[in-house]
Amino acid sequence: MPTLILSRKDISGLISMPVVIQAVEQAFKDWAVGLADMPSKVYLTLPGGDFRAMPASLPGAAGIKWVNVHPGNRALHMPTVMGLIIYSDPDTGYPLAIMDGTDITAYRTGAAAAIASRYLARQDATTLGIIGAGRQAITQIMAHKVLFELREIRVYDISPDAGLRLVEYFPDLNIRQTSLEETAASDIICTLTTSTKPVLFLKHLKPGCHINAVGADAPGKQELDPLILKQAVVVVDDMDQAIHAGELNVPVKAGAFNKEMVKANLGQILMGEKCGRQSLGDITVFDSTGVAIEDIAVAKWLYQRASDLGTFLSLPLVE
Repeated sequence: MPTLILSRKDISGLISMPVVIQAVEQAFKDWAVGLADMPSKVYLTLPGGDFRAMPASLPGAAGIKWVNVHPGNRALHMPTVMGLIIYSDPDTGYPLAIMDGTDITAYRTGAAAAIASRYLARQDATTLGIIGAGRQAITQIMAHKVLFELREIRVYDISPDAGLRLVEYFPDLNIRQTSLEETAASDIICTLTTSTKPVLFLKHLKPGCHINAVGADAPGKQELDPLILKQAVVVVDDMDQAIHAGELNVPVKAGAFNKEMVKANLGQILMGEKCGRQSLGDITVFDSTGVAIEDIAVAKWLYQRASDLGTFLSLPLVE
């Protein structure tokens, strides 16, 4: 049996945000009821960045993602985040596919945040605030515009040029660069920076907003004022990752927050096991660290789609 090889170009021609949203939501539901397995993410830290090994299994699917984060790649005109996914037959272990995970990572992260917004944000949310105008900002906007009727998208980045590029990427949307304060006054806010100190403060927020804290994905990273977490309804994708490497990691180490203050994980919210927002005035936070079930769920769909088309490279890697 040959192993399917899918390049980044192949993936970009196959992937679709509505399908990714559906796959990611189902993965969290499967995990919530015990149909998925996912060991903790393993970090390998190097001077210029880090690697993460992320295995998971879902019904009918298994695999692992090997992904890097190298902030210095911007100067080399390379993606700061790249990934490779090995997708295997769960019954035999045979490597069914090797596929680039760069766009899968970007799409599934945007999808997870938008799903959290759908369940945690106010139903009348019409403004989206983007703090940090890098590659991830594109898929956050793509995913949210699938699920929400957005009246306006506000963008803030410490680099005006980065903000301008994001605005120009979406010429058909009402998107504009604004100050940090105006961006933070949106109904839904996505923080997408690599900061190690808070960039979003409680004083910036309006009652009833929802925040997707996405940028903090390694120890020492932090985007939110701990006072936000203390006042908010906090939901995580994975408790262990959130405490050790997500938005919660710095406040937990400092004693300003603890895991007992977390309301639920996203799967529990999706399955109706726990409630998130209780009132229109609640501030809600989703701590998105990125979990492997998201990647393998998307890889499963891509493998099936590519196999059906039958037009992609395959190699007899194991004979």
